Amino acid sequence: MNKDNENKFMLEAVNAALKGMQNNEGGPFGCVIVKDGKIVGRGNNKVTSNNDPTAHAEVMAIRDACKNLNSFQLEGCTIYTSCEPCPMCFGAIYWARPDKVYYGCSQKDAADIDFDDEFIYKEIELPYEKRSIPFEQVARDIALEPFQKWSDKDDKTVY
Repeated sequence: MNKDNENKFMLEAVNAALKGMQNNEGGPFGCVIVKDGKIVGRGNNKVTSNNDPTAHAEVMAIRDACKNLNSFQLEGCTIYTSCEPCPMCFGAIYWARPDKVYYGCSQKDAADIDFDDEFIYKEIELPYEKRSIPFEQVARDIALEPFQKWSDKDDKTVY
């Protein structure tokens, strides 16, 4: 991919962010997903308009691209996002398995306008009982049933 195309697709991601902001849909983030030189997915932050804390630009674009490609994987795709992905989007990107991610602004740029994810990175490393939202395992013996049935399932789609 040449710099002109990289800039062109980053501009599309930035325009998605700007359009979402103009429509009061959420924060200043946009994303496009490209396959074979064409945009196959678009997203902008819609956290506040959808009352959905998972409606980040990357997640919205992944959902759109997967729907348009009729696939739960983004192999052969490139993601252009206006800002370095947060931990949730980072995880979603890895599950989607694109070939590459280009980002515009950095984590620090986002933190400078009060979108700071550093606390999440710190929380991940803490023991469960020390996290600001405590995690406690319960009823593992009950919860294992779907896992056991999945292991025995002959017609599952592995991913």
